[in-house]
Amino acid sequence: MGHASQGRWNVLKRSRLMSAVLSASAMFAAGAAMAQEPAGGAAQAAMGSLSRSVGLGFAAALTMGVCVLGAGYAVARVGSAAMGAAAEKPELLIRSLLFVALAEGLAVLGFAIAMMLVQKI
Repeated sequence: MGHASQGRWNVLKRSRLMSAVLSASAMFAAGAAMAQEPAGGAAQAAMGSLSRSVGLGFAAALTMGVCVLGAGYAVARVGSAAMGAAAEKPELLIRSLLFVALAEGLAVLGFAIAMMLVQKI
């Protein structure tokens, strides 16, 4: 295996690992935001409602931000490797663009989770 192909393989492994870590952190943030606290009195209920709304808004913003940053990083790394591979072997273009689409799917899933969280506010 040549140095260039080994470098592309490392980029693909890193992008898959980064996507998995970011997806897990987004799901963790969404799950933590959906947890409900028991309310005691009227004042605690109002304060709990406010803190729940702020928590859900923060979780939605964090989810969207982390997913978009992760997707941007993955698309940059995988896209450049895909174009490099396509320059050497044009028949790999469609197959390598599939990896770019998978990285972009991370941003779409982050957007969907963020919208679900915003609807709960």
